[in-house]
Amino acid sequence: MACTCEVIGLACVVALILSISAKAPYQMRMIFIFFGAGAIVLLCVPFMILRPRDYRNALVPSWCFRQLCRLMGITMEVRGLENVRKDHGAVVIMNHQSAVDLCVLAYLWPVIGRATVVSKKEVLYIPFFGIGAWLWGTLYINRSRKSDSINSLQKEAKAIQERNCKLLLFPEGTRNNKDTLLPFKKGSFHIALQSKSPIQPVVISKYSFMDDEKKTFRPGHALIHILPEVSTEKYDKDDIEQLMGECQSIMQTEYSKLSKEGQALSAKKQA
Repeated sequence: MACTCEVIGLACVVALILSISAKAPYQMRMIFIFFGAGAIVLLCVPFMILRPRDYRNALVPSWCFRQLCRLMGITMEVRGLENVRKDHGAVVIMNHQSAVDLCVLAYLWPVIGRATVVSKKEVLYIPFFGIGAWLWGTLYINRSRKSDSINSLQKEAKAIQERNCKLLLFPEGTRNNKDTLLPFKKGSFHIALQSKSPIQPVVISKYSFMDDEKKTFRPGHALIHILPEVSTEKYDKDDIEQLMGECQSIMQTEYSKLSKEGQALSAKKQA
């Protein structure tokens, strides 16, 4: 325990240094995100073991990670809380940009409902974080084996119906920090149709404070908007392309709008 406290103490000192230095190297900040997340989860794992696979296990790590992000100068604002309905399950689709999305999940987890995340199996092998994510209910899928992915997602569709879960997915399928969202993949929409649950789009403004290509990462602000649910009642499997197009259009419009506002807020913060 003493060793763990020393690690976390060191992490906080590094975070403070990074928050003061707006020009801290990109690589150092990214490493610190993973290091900090691992240290937080390591501290919480002994308590999470008491109730494995429970979404509430992520509440304390989420709070800690929000504080870590603030120390690094990253702040976020959640809008659209009035659109969250906890009396039924839903497929929550979000745009995916970078490892900073961990911060987005930390802000969403306490407010979105009984959340469950779908992630690639490789995340399970990240030290400390992988097992912690499993303990709070993350569903790992093997993308290289289509049958495994389908079976896992069928189980999660059933969970949406029986336990009113909110299944969080990234329909782009990979990271994207461009001005235009990538074409959506069908998996999220198959689950929504199979479980007869609504789709809830969540849009995160572009991280204008960081650039993966130029390797720059400064303090900044991002906006998270939980949009109204999109009903799937009028759609069937043959209409999946139409459903995907409707959701992508809604999210692209909001993404462009939010990104402009987020860029202005980040510039003001860096001034």
